[in-house]
Amino acid sequence: MGLIEHLEARLGALTGGWKRDGFQVGAFEGAFGAKWFATVGLSRHPLHSRASGRHLWLELIVGSYPSGPVNGLPHLLGQVADELLVSGQALLRGDVLGPRGPFAPGSAMEALYAAIPVYFDDEFAAADVDDGNRAAIVWLTPISAGEAAYVASHGWNAFEDELIKHDPDLLDLGRAELPLR
Repeated sequence: MGLIEHLEARLGALTGGWKRDGFQVGAFEGAFGAKWFATVGLSRHPLHSRASGRHLWLELIVGSYPSGPVNGLPHLLGQVADELLVSGQALLRGDVLGPRGPFAPGSAMEALYAAIPVYFDDEFAAADVDDGNRAAIVWLTPISAGEAAYVASHGWNAFEDELIKHDPDLLDLGRAELPLR
């Protein structure tokens, strides 16, 4: 199964896309009633892991309900992928990008958290790509500035414990910030 088929099997039908320098951003609809955006081809570029020193191959996803402010998500996803290509550094589980300002008027979400795609089956977390490598699927989950600060001060394990405890709807860009201490 190729990358597009792997993504469509979980995210829903490919409905459009945008060409970027070195990869594409695809739009998918269906899974969990959300609109999803994914990089396609980012994994052609090996990225350096600061933890292991090895090369990693990644594809990124981000999603939100279509009733929410999803229009800026493809650009944001493309911008993050561009930054990874320029730096040569891989995103690792628990990394936070931002805060970058609210993703939409009235939204508390203004940073991205690199997570495993826990809304999906375990097999979705990695995909075979054209050159014989396995690419990790990294879910860029929108979080608030306060949640980003919590990750910085308490670590990603503690933050993920809070996510489990509070079970927020991570596809709702209008969700309330977690009550973290």
